[in-house]
Amino acid sequence: MHDDDVPSAARSEQRWTTLRAAVVRAVRRQCPAWLSADAEDIAQVAVAKVMAAGKAGEGNPELPASYLYKVAHSALVDEIRRRRRRREEALEPDGPGDEPGRVREPVAVSNPESDARLHELGAAVRACLLAIKRERRLAVMLYLQQHTVPEAARLLGWAVKQTENLVYRGLADLRQCLLSKGHRP
Repeated sequence: MHDDDVPSAARSEQRWTTLRAAVVRAVRRQCPAWLSADAEDIAQVAVAKVMAAGKAGEGNPELPASYLYKVAHSALVDEIRRRRRRREEALEPDGPGDEPGRVREPVAVSNPESDARLHELGAAVRACLLAIKRERRLAVMLYLQQHTVPEAARLLGWAVKQTENLVYRGLADLRQCLLSKGHRP
């Protein structure tokens, strides 16, 4: 039986089945162990992305493996980010005293001494930042918020080299101020 003998609806169904199997394989290859139970759901999201993009239409029957790998990777990254934003808790009881359907609150292990030291350090960093010149303070604050030097330069409207100098000089000022207050790196 040739491809021409198969009705177009059956060919389309066969194409989607093949596509889904390829996406599932790509997701399973990249999926971290802690997320492997949801690999099928993630693969379904990836297939939906391919369908939404219209990449597997009648005119493009076979997609390259590299494209499917990228779509699978994108779906995995989206799922990991979603879970990090929404720290999910199990609804099922884990122990004999747990009530069904009740979400358990995460238990925070706290050390009063450590908490006090961190609070004191935070106050010292804020005080030291206020003591630094305005330009250096702005550059350092963006740097401490995980912005790269080029991003900080763009946000502040400064040249990259100027921002880089301000970040490093500001960090040196911050370090010196913290040392004078008795805090060591």
